[in-house]
Amino acid sequence: PDFTRYAKSQRVQIRGQAIGLPPSMTLFAFIGVVVTSATMIIYGETIWDPLVLAGRFDSKMLISIAMIAVAISTLATNIAANIVSPANDFSNLAPRKINFRIGGYITGILGILICPWKLIADPNGYIFTWLIAYSSLLGPVGGIMIADYYFVRRQSLDVDQLYNSDGIYKFKNGFNRNAIIALLLGILPNLPGFLVQVKLIAADAFPAWITGLYHYAWFVGFFISGICFLLLSRNAKREIVSISGQTA
Repeated sequence: PDFTRYAKSQRVQIRGQAIGLPPSMTLFAFIGVVVTSATMIIYGETIWDPLVLAGRFDSKMLISIAMIAVAISTLATNIAANIVSPANDFSNLAPRKINFRIGGYITGILGILICPWKLIADPNGYIFTWLIAYSSLLGPVGGIMIADYYFVRRQSLDVDQLYNSDGIYKFKNGFNRNAIIALLLGILPNLPGFLVQVKLIAADAFPAWITGLYHYAWFVGFFISGICFLLLSRNAKREIVSISGQTA
C-alpha cells in the first residue's frame, strides 16, 4: 500500500504488480537455486551466501563486480521493502515532528540496534526460527485481509469512514473481534511446531503431523484464519461505497 496508493486506478496497480513481481521473483529464485547447486559441483559444498561465494573467485575484477551488484541489490531491496513502510509509520505517529526522511533515519537506527547480523549468522535459526515464525503471523493477517476485502465487503470500502475514529469501522472499542479470534485460531496450529523448534518443549510432546504444520506456517495460518473470519463474519452486511465513489 505504500506504493500502490499512488496508482491512478486499481487496474494500473494490478498490472504493475503482475508484471513486476512474479517474473522477477521467479527469476531470482531460479538463479539462487541454480547457483547454489553449482557451488556443490565446483567447490564440493553448498554456498548460499553471495558474499562467501564471491570470496572464492580468483578474478579481482569479478569480485569487484559481484560486490557492487550485492551493494546495489541490498540498498534497493531494503529501501523498497524495509524502509518506506516503517518510515511512513513513524511519520504518521507525529506528522508535525517526523517527516518521511526522519522516519527513515529512525528505521535505520533501529535496524542497527536489533543486530540483524545475528539473525543470519545461523542459517538454520534464521530460516526455521525467525522467517517461518514471522510468516506464521503474516499468513493469518493476510488471510483475514483478503477474506474481509474480497468476500465480506466485496471490494467496497467507504474511504472517508476509514479516517473517522467514530465511523462504521470502529467496531467495538476500535477492535474487530472476529478478526482477532480468526487471527488467534490461525496462529494456534503453528504454535506446537514453533515451541519444538526453539526447544521449549520436547519433539515428541505432540504428534509429528501437528508439529510438521509449522513448516507450512504461512499457508496454514492464511487459510485457517481466512476461513474462520468468513464464518464468523457470515452475517456481516456489505459496506456501502462512499458518496465520492472512492474505493480501496
